[in-house]
Amino acid sequence: MGATSDGPPRALPLHGVVVVDLGQIYLGPYATFLMAKAGATVIKVEPPAGEPARRRSTVGRGASLPFCMLNANKRCVTINLKTERGRDLLLRLVRRADVLIENFAPGVLDRLGVGWPVLRAMNPRLIYASGTGFGLSGPDREQLAMDLTIQAASGAMSVTGFADGGPLKSGVAFADIISGVHLYGAVVTALFDRERSGQGRLVEVAMLEAVFPTLASNLGMLYSSGGKGAARTGNRHGGLSVAPYNVYSCADGHVALICQLESHWRGLTDAMGRPDLATDSRFSDNARRVANMDETDAVVAAWTATKSRKQLAELSVEYKFICSPVRELPEVVNDRHMHERGMLEWIDHPELGRVVLPGSPLRFHGSMREPAIPSESLGASNTAIFGEMLELDREELSRLAAEGVI
Repeated sequence: MGATSDGPPRALPLHGVVVVDLGQIYLGPYATFLMAKAGATVIKVEPPAGEPARRRSTVGRGASLPFCMLNANKRCVTINLKTERGRDLLLRLVRRADVLIENFAPGVLDRLGVGWPVLRAMNPRLIYASGTGFGLSGPDREQLAMDLTIQAASGAMSVTGFADGGPLKSGVAFADIISGVHLYGAVVTALFDRERSGQGRLVEVAMLEAVFPTLASNLGMLYSSGGKGAARTGNRHGGLSVAPYNVYSCADGHVALICQLESHWRGLTDAMGRPDLATDSRFSDNARRVANMDETDAVVAAWTATKSRKQLAELSVEYKFICSPVRELPEVVNDRHMHERGMLEWIDHPELGRVVLPGSPLRFHGSMREPAIPSESLGASNTAIFGEMLELDREELSRLAAEGVI
């Protein structure tokens, strides 16, 4: 999709920024994916065997799709950081870089001799970005973390599921992706500061801290219960303070429906052909509907059961209440709206065949969107980056490969 502002297209905001990407799995790679889509040159550095997400391809074809999604539009090189010559290659890249991102456990790069103090001394303008589970300081800094365990440690898992069931993880890797967005924000904020100060800085994001604000509704319940704990509420509002707010059955599946404002409730009751409900003493405002939540849900559920998902979606637009079909993944990847906006794009991937890849949710009006470029094979840009950027000749590149450095 092209630029939407008047005049010739402008360069993307991060054009000219060089990022050395040591990210792995989801957190770091998503932050650098957003940077690549914002115009940065992202050099993804992997060990010679590939980063863990790439190696998941041994499980099956579909297991490598996350790697392809999060590493599109990047240049892929390999460096063995456990070798002296490998570390030297990284240092040479960093001298030419604006940003380095990593999401290793705290201290990994320091122990290899290429941590923040070393890199800062060599390149004072460098933005060094670290994503970890618990942060670079504090009593829990050494604790290893992944999305699953952060969902557990943050309390998010304890409030997910139904009251009569156990703790449940989210079906999506929200802790990793939220943390990646925060890390992107930290980097671009530091780049903005560098324009004024001329100095780089260390920025960090702890996954535990990035997830905490998502508990806002549940924390409200915690305090209203006198600190006894927040219950699992299933598909109802996490703080049990909004009604209707639930997933309801309909003639051909399910819909999610919420009335955040009284105007939404009035629109819903008009769509139901029941304007009397808007003035019924049990339902006349949100506080009364919350107090009579079971009755509120029963009234709504009886109506949605008579309609299809399509009908309910159309009625929600006409009567201005908030409702969406619960869609299956095949419906989502073929979503006409996201395809027309350019967020989703079908490509022919050299390893996976025809797949849908996402764009960036960040829109920079006045600039052309970066088209999806398939993720590169392991070390595909070794010759281009090390040969052209670092001016290594073919003989040297061959020697580095023979020695297991690249």
